[in-house]
Amino acid sequence: MNRSPDLPSYGGAVLRADLTGGTVGRHPTEEHLARAYLGGRGLNIKRLWDELPAGTGGLAPQNLLLVGAGPLAGTSFPGGARFNISALSPQTGILGDSNAGGFFGPELKFAGLDQLVITGRADHPVYLAIADDRVEVRDARHLSGQDVVQTTKSLRSELGDADVQVAAIGPAAENGVLFSGVFVNLVRAAARTGMGAVMASKNLKAIVVRGTRLFPVADMAGFERIIDLIYDRIYCHPEYALRVRLGTTKLLRALDAIGGLPTRHFQAGRFEMANEVSGEAIEALFKVKSKACFACNIPCSRFLQVDDPRFPGLCLEGPEYEPLAGFTARVGNGDLPLALHCIDLANRYGMDAISLSEVIAWAMECTERGLLSRREADGLELVWGNGQAVVALVHKVAQREGIGDLLADGVAQAAQRLGRGSESIAFHGKGLELFQADVRVMQGYGLGNAVSSRGADHLRSEPWFEFSGDAAEGLRRFGSAESAFRLDHRGKGVLVKHFEEMAAIADATGVCKNTYNNMEVLDWDETAGLLEAATGWPLTGEDVRQIGERIVNLERLFNARLGLDRSADTLPQRFLVEPSASGTVLQLELMLDDYYRARGWDVATGLPTAGKKRELGL
Repeated sequence: MNRSPDLPSYGGAVLRADLTGGTVGRHPTEEHLARAYLGGRGLNIKRLWDELPAGTGGLAPQNLLLVGAGPLAGTSFPGGARFNISALSPQTGILGDSNAGGFFGPELKFAGLDQLVITGRADHPVYLAIADDRVEVRDARHLSGQDVVQTTKSLRSELGDADVQVAAIGPAAENGVLFSGVFVNLVRAAARTGMGAVMASKNLKAIVVRGTRLFPVADMAGFERIIDLIYDRIYCHPEYALRVRLGTTKLLRALDAIGGLPTRHFQAGRFEMANEVSGEAIEALFKVKSKACFACNIPCSRFLQVDDPRFPGLCLEGPEYEPLAGFTARVGNGDLPLALHCIDLANRYGMDAISLSEVIAWAMECTERGLLSRREADGLELVWGNGQAVVALVHKVAQREGIGDLLADGVAQAAQRLGRGSESIAFHGKGLELFQADVRVMQGYGLGNAVSSRGADHLRSEPWFEFSGDAAEGLRRFGSAESAFRLDHRGKGVLVKHFEEMAAIADATGVCKNTYNNMEVLDWDETAGLLEAATGWPLTGEDVRQIGERIVNLERLFNARLGLDRSADTLPQRFLVEPSASGTVLQLELMLDDYYRARGWDVATGLPTAGKKRELGL
């Protein structure tokens, strides 16, 4: 095997591919950028900031498609399997970025690569084939129209390697669905913000990677000592057994219990059929066995075999909580096998399940309010719980057929086209559809969604601590006892800032937020020790935290360059004005002031000050 010794814990190279000219080239990973941004999401935003031409559109050949894996991806860190795909989003017009697990990210590292920089547009469908130092742009016309599963099987057969890692787009991306994603290991979805649409715009059907390199860490003994500590903390964590059994689907009943399910398009917080569509129901009825990502000791995914004559042969991995809640509570559907069928279809077509379930639920509420006629809906009866209509819309959106063409650009653009007041019930932030939880009953998550750099999204922060109820710990860690309570808006600025920086470090290093953010297996000082053992760079906990802060600030500046300021940090009026069943609304404006002050940003504009930019080397 070859080795990459120059940058311990890094693959050592950046691969640049210009699809217009069909040229590829390897370049050393820049150590000064790795030190400042680590990798993955961090290196991707730095590359976008430096190299994206002004005035570029999301579907233009000049848009950069960036694939990055961090220094802990492919190591023994449990959950060190993540990678980020970034570009200017064709869906939102701002920063586009998505993250997925599985085995693709580690394979990039084994091929000696830390980042792919893909530009241009091929004159016919192609795929990028990477095998260690050998890189080819190959004809993919025979793959056109194939879904994610078919494409993956075809390429593994063509290359004669069942273990080659494939990142593919499906027919939805080829048909121009703006919330289409990039899928690895069949169901691992880098699906948010339309990165699949960017791939399709470049006529790039897939990226195939096989690597055999070793990338040694600087201090293996020190590294493994900290890994052993992480393993112990995971196994002793009170949520460990439940995460192995149910994965993120454990959230469905938990959110229902607090009135936080997005039932019938956030018109209620509890779903009367929650038990029938829960993670526990999936486990009892369909689970065959558990499955984990690369090197992870929390096998939180599941293989399912669905015994239902309506869907013969339905087998799939997953699902995560987001698609499960999206195709059940959000659309009022209590038919679990049908929901799993919809999730399988979304994966095969290659679409973001959050965006897809939102546009369907929006169409249903528009129908309920008399804003959308049955004729305009292609004769479909768009009423809550009509599973057959939901299935039909999944197909129509993927094919941009009939009403599907209206929905395929996402809910913000669909509402703008339809008008009639439908904009007020289009649930998005900065053009990205809101996740599957009612932020009126979780104030910190509401703030995190509003300020998120890629549009409404929980994974930019995951401030889980507000569910702890531990006032003393809230006071110790965040200077506010109230930060520990989900219905209280106080202290949430400092809380969200902290977890945003943790999320940025997770994405920049290539580790899973389930372990790093939600289980908090390492503090800042311990993270610094692990990274120092990996890279050989002397680091303090404050150094690591500041890297996370630098990433968050550069993403803010990137969006500011596109015209965004404080006015963009908002969420739909339903959450700000209409009380939840608990009688609460999202106290967003008060939290925004608190957040900007915590960040050292200008409170009036919501932008980093000159002093903050100097402090972070920006």
